[in-house]
Amino acid sequence: MQTEKEISALFSLMDDPDEEVYGVVSKRIADYGRTIIPSLEHLWETTPNEQVQQRIESLIHRLQIQDLQQDLLSWKTAAQPDLLAGALLCTRFQYPDLTIAPVLAELEKLKRNVWLELNNYLTPLEQINVLTSILFSYYGLKGKAKDYTRPEEFLLQTVLSAKKGNGFGNGIIYLLLCEGLDIPIKPIRIPGQFILAYFKPVVQAIGSQEKITEKIEYFIEPSSGQVFTKKEVDGYFKKMDLAPEPIYFTPLNNMETIALLMTELANCFDSESDRYKKEELLELARSLTEN
Repeated sequence: MQTEKEISALFSLMDDPDEEVYGVVSKRIADYGRTIIPSLEHLWETTPNEQVQQRIESLIHRLQIQDLQQDLLSWKTAAQPDLLAGALLCTRFQYPDLTIAPVLAELEKLKRNVWLELNNYLTPLEQINVLTSILFSYYGLKGKAKDYTRPEEFLLQTVLSAKKGNGFGNGIIYLLLCEGLDIPIKPIRIPGQFILAYFKPVVQAIGSQEKITEKIEYFIEPSSGQVFTKKEVDGYFKKMDLAPEPIYFTPLNNMETIALLMTELANCFDSESDRYKKEELLELARSLTEN
């Protein structure tokens, strides 16, 4: 009862013109955490005051980001941060009320369809072709050029539901399927691209990065599933006037992959009104790569 009275009193001060007073009020409301969001949403629906509505929207977003930061930290500090969980956390930035059951069901259906076509006698190229054929021909996934006006094409939920994504959105699905089917495909660090590489299983035993390119069978551009050879990738580096340093061929771990996804997604929020979202995403990405 006392809590309800305090919340009611705080809500009654939401229209206070004094920004200092509102700062104290908003902080106290934020201290209640995500559980207060339904009450804030009800207040938004029942108040005619536009300024109060804007303040409520800002508070709800603040609480959602606060919640996301905590969950991201828990994910980062797990013994083995799971790629699927990280991709869902990234999606939650744009869709805070994400329902994960349909996403899991769709991925499981896709994984089963690929598994039925695989066997132990397939070559690496044949494995890639099976996966690509299921994704792009049978499932109907479409590849789109990277477009920073379309954040939905970066995110797992919306790529699955619309069946179209850019290299990052499609690439995460590609990686999740490979992870679930023990296909040794990992993202690598080629500048300006999100490229996947099929590594020979012995990649884990590499003592020096100098020979890492010898451990890569093929390269995959995940927006379309197109396969490239090392010679073709060397041609890309020559065209870009870049030296093919070993670091560019080192596989990204799951935290680095999600940090890169968040950094790219941040570029979708470059307008003045959305600039705060860009800063939030970049801060989330930094939190994943900092010790």
